Amino acid sequence: MDFFHLNKEFYEYLNGSNIQKTACSFLPCNIIGSGIFISPKGVLEHTGSVGLALIIWVLGGGIAALGSLCYAELGVTIPKSGGDYSYVTEIFGGLAGFLLLWSAVLIMYPTSLAVISLTFSNYVLQPVFPNCIPPYNNVPDLSLCSAVLLTWVNGSSVRWATRIQDIFTAGKLLALALIITVGFIQIFKGTCSLATFTLNAFKFWMTPSVGHLALAFLQGSFAFSGWNFLNYVTEELVDPRRNLPRAIFISIPLVTFVYTFTNIAYFTAMSPQELLSSNAVAVTFGEKLLGYFSWVMPVSVALSTFGGINGYLFTSSRLCFSGAREGHLPSLLAMIHVEHCTPIPALLCLATLIIMLVGDTYTLINYVSFINYLCYGVTIIGLIVLRWKKPKIFRPIKVNLLIPVTYLAFWAFLLIFSLYSEPVVCGVGLVIILTGVPVFFLGVYWKNKPKCVNRLIGKHKLCSSPQVHRGSS
Repeated sequence: MDFFHLNKEFYEYLNGSNIQKTACSFLPCNIIGSGIFISPKGVLEHTGSVGLALIIWVLGGGIAALGSLCYAELGVTIPKSGGDYSYVTEIFGGLAGFLLLWSAVLIMYPTSLAVISLTFSNYVLQPVFPNCIPPYNNVPDLSLCSAVLLTWVNGSSVRWATRIQDIFTAGKLLALALIITVGFIQIFKGTCSLATFTLNAFKFWMTPSVGHLALAFLQGSFAFSGWNFLNYVTEELVDPRRNLPRAIFISIPLVTFVYTFTNIAYFTAMSPQELLSSNAVAVTFGEKLLGYFSWVMPVSVALSTFGGINGYLFTSSRLCFSGAREGHLPSLLAMIHVEHCTPIPALLCLATLIIMLVGDTYTLINYVSFINYLCYGVTIIGLIVLRWKKPKIFRPIKVNLLIPVTYLAFWAFLLIFSLYSEPVVCGVGLVIILTGVPVFFLGVYWKNKPKCVNRLIGKHKLCSSPQVHRGSS
């Protein structure tokens, strides 16, 4: 076991001591990612018209704003880093916090990683097979290769991982700026007039049911995921009472604007049928409008999604590390490499889960978005419970009660009709969450375990060492 040990420098790095970004730039950079290159097809497929799809994108931003305001109150009332995990544990107790952590480690992060890996493969392979869908086996194979490669990079060096993230972030900004600019040029040239666009926007080729609308929101919400990331570093924020609301009021409208106009740009070049038949929407857009420079689009999106895989691996290994340090996950996941200072066991665990989850992209999005919204709703219910249990507690930010109530009404609608429309996908997610109940009682609540059980999970060796608590090498 001397191959791994806990290191103070790595612990401080994970807990944000090296973060120098301001809140207003940190939030949009975390929200805007590969989702905007994945979700437009799924949203359009379930809405049945261009106009309704655009409304879903705007409403998605509005719902994210309501949730962000609720999280802002929780973030300054319970000023702990860790986001949902910290708030739910504080309000509802260890079991609820553990189940949220369990669902994040087993479902949210690995499934999101699988979706982004598949998107990376589609955008890399689509130019190679311009007139057809890439062969079925090639996409998962390339997805697994990218995940394994970046797992190795993250396991080898923290510096390499952060350098890759800085470099590849430019890919998504270049791709989105290019798409929106070319879309505006199309409109100003008169190639696609606003009048024609408006008249055709609500021509339905199918009548969407309420269940279809719920699934459309799930597809769109995948692109907005990340609006709660600031709450994971609340302790590191300067003046969170001022900067949290400011970041929300600037970032969410900005992201909504970018997403909406990216979709409008897509529709200036493609008919709804062309968009639905495309396996890589931005590649098709580039082929139709960029001519000789169409190669820029798949390269930019591939860079974006590759960086997205890297970012998710980095942050999810942080969550596994923190959960293990708190005793809610096996202690093995709190070990890091003695020389590289990287959480290799947590990374290998995540890579294994990704390999198991690679499948159909849009089913996986429904899967992860349903669980995400379930956790968001439970956290915001916690805000109302905290108002009732501790009405006198100091709240630097106190939102109108109508905001969490409105969010929860939408939340209930989304979950109920998602369950109705996709009972197997959503049901499997709920079952996986509930498997955490016996794990909690056996692994966390049961304190006086036999020595053989402690040896099996490595807890005795780790917890008996004072280095674990001091975080020193």
